[in-house]
Amino acid sequence: MFSLLLIGCHIIPSRVHAQSPHFHSIPPGTFINPIFSGDYPDPSILVDSTNFYVVHSSFEYYPGLTIWHSKDLLHWTPVTSALTHYVGSVWAPELVKYGSKYYIYFPANGTIYVIVADSIQGPWSKPIDLKIGYIDPGHVVDEEGNRYLYFSNGSYVALTPNGTSVQGSVVHSYNGWPIPRDWSIECFCLEGPKLFKREEYYYLTVAQGGTAGPPTGHMVISARSKSPFGPWENSPFNPILRTENCTDRWLSIGHGTIFEIPSDNWWMIFHGYENGHYNRGRQTLLVPIEWTSNGWFKIPDSIHIAKPLPYPCKRVIPTTLSLSDTFEKTSLKPQWKFFGEYDTSRFYLTKNSLIIKGKGTSIAECSPLLCTPTDHSYIASVELYIEGGTTGGLVLFYSPKAYSGILADSLNILVNLRGWQFITEKNVIYRHVHLRLRNKNNIVDMYYSTDGNRWEKIENSTEVSAYHHNVLSDFLSLRIGLVAYGNGKVTFKNFHYEPIIK
Repeated sequence: MFSLLLIGCHIIPSRVHAQSPHFHSIPPGTFINPIFSGDYPDPSILVDSTNFYVVHSSFEYYPGLTIWHSKDLLHWTPVTSALTHYVGSVWAPELVKYGSKYYIYFPANGTIYVIVADSIQGPWSKPIDLKIGYIDPGHVVDEEGNRYLYFSNGSYVALTPNGTSVQGSVVHSYNGWPIPRDWSIECFCLEGPKLFKREEYYYLTVAQGGTAGPPTGHMVISARSKSPFGPWENSPFNPILRTENCTDRWLSIGHGTIFEIPSDNWWMIFHGYENGHYNRGRQTLLVPIEWTSNGWFKIPDSIHIAKPLPYPCKRVIPTTLSLSDTFEKTSLKPQWKFFGEYDTSRFYLTKNSLIIKGKGTSIAECSPLLCTPTDHSYIASVELYIEGGTTGGLVLFYSPKAYSGILADSLNILVNLRGWQFITEKNVIYRHVHLRLRNKNNIVDMYYSTDGNRWEKIENSTEVSAYHHNVLSDFLSLRIGLVAYGNGKVTFKNFHYEPIIK
């Protein structure tokens, strides 16, 4: 396992983050968002006694539904990746505990699935199809212990007591909050229902306005009812949270979940895009909330999500490791995800090496192995041994339709610029090479080395700021990828990741 440390602005490896201008200036006892740096959208949080667990949308990255654990909401350690069986692109999940069992409800492939475990560490069951054609499940339990799932259209359905099937028909309950027509939004898009009960009221929190599109579109909306089925009264403080200025650091903020840290210490976890860095995906943020005398919650007037915030609870100093990997383990570290598959017969680890069999005839077809960079600017490098008719490489990968990077076959260095691929250095290696990417605020230079010490910059560079959802769709992010395609295999050694310090 690896863990990540929040210092200044970001969750980071075991060094001061290159993008932390406030590290030396923030007041003691405070932190600065985000609490998950990089592509961690649609957070679902479970408070289990003194433990906090979070899971995010994992989309096409497998193994998926990685569960994270924390004792202080700031420092997070991966527990396990609960989904290894491919069922398509996994959207906004819901992590809950009912009785002694843990459940993750999630939409994929046009339906909603559930996986179940007796322990948060697993093993988790294979996905069970609930045969519901909606998205964004939100779990709620009434006072008699009956279980229900809400969905993105403001409807709900009853669950069986064991939570693995539905009973009865879908019932519409909530129409959302009317968004002023002169606001710049992507769509009405009622999404992400999250429910909890406090005193006499059930509270329903939803996202509206569209999760991407205009920076001002996404928002957090609240309503309450004395029944989990409505009728729902919209909050006078709506929208609870919304980007109002396109120059703000955090844009398209929304998909909030309200939760309590015992006792009576309330917070909201949500996501947002970082201004100027949309290609990093939606990052996870945290903000305190307060209750009014008449039973509504709101963001305190003194709070700004981009400025220092008070620690939510007693701070924990974790053990930290880097994203760098010498592949000394017998299984992949949890930062690594395959795109669109998890075929354990295709790779293995041995003798400080990761061996991946070639697949397909191009980067688009090879299901690259990816990790999420935690910095605006960084250097990534890896050593490769090429066997057979395979091409290996180090790339920045958004999806099979958008990627760039540096590659090698048995003799040559190749470059791929947005799908345009060609030999850039001919007959300069023989089946062994070191490759490097240097990403400085979205300008990417590429290098190769025959000995790992002297680096040769190729003439080709690329710019990657547009590799994001508003251009390419799919709700993905730009990740560092190891690729192997063709007939043969590639041995990867000594993957090194290093933030660029300003």
